[in-house]
Amino acid sequence: MASLWRSYQAVMTKYPWSVQIVTAGSLVGVGDVISQQLIERRGLAHHNVGRTARMMSIGFFFVGPVIGSWYKVLDRIVVGGSKSDAMKKMLVDQLCFAPCFLGTFLCISGALNGLTVEENIAKLKRLDFFSLWKQLKTCNTFINVGNYFLGGRKRRKEEEGLWNQPG
Repeated sequence: MASLWRSYQAVMTKYPWSVQIVTAGSLVGVGDVISQQLIERRGLAHHNVGRTARMMSIGFFFVGPVIGSWYKVLDRIVVGGSKSDAMKKMLVDQLCFAPCFLGTFLCISGALNGLTVEENIAKLKRLDFFSLWKQLKTCNTFINVGNYFLGGRKRRKEEEGLWNQPG
């Protein structure tokens, strides 16, 4: 398993943008499979493959590029790798970026699942956005602090490699 992780890191260092996009799409797809199989208990015979494909496309074309770009901006807004800097990054991320990202994600997801603009807006109005945001942040906060604190130096090196790539 350690050699697989080292291989992933080596490819990530060489092709950070592409690997991040593929990783995001894959993780969103796996998340949908887990949702359908473990939470909704659909079983393989009733698995909605189209829904999984739509979710993966959101990961490939929205989540990966947007979050990758956001981390670059965030590293410019809050410079440093201390614990205090990690907390500042987490606060800026969770208070400024996350609500906008979540709203956009839900709109894109609704549109890809056939909702009209009016239906999408009505669904968002019915959604208790604050409760959803609070639940997501409770789980995500601990992950992000570690990511910002432990991953900052490595990510900056990967980004330098990305910016120096031709094309």
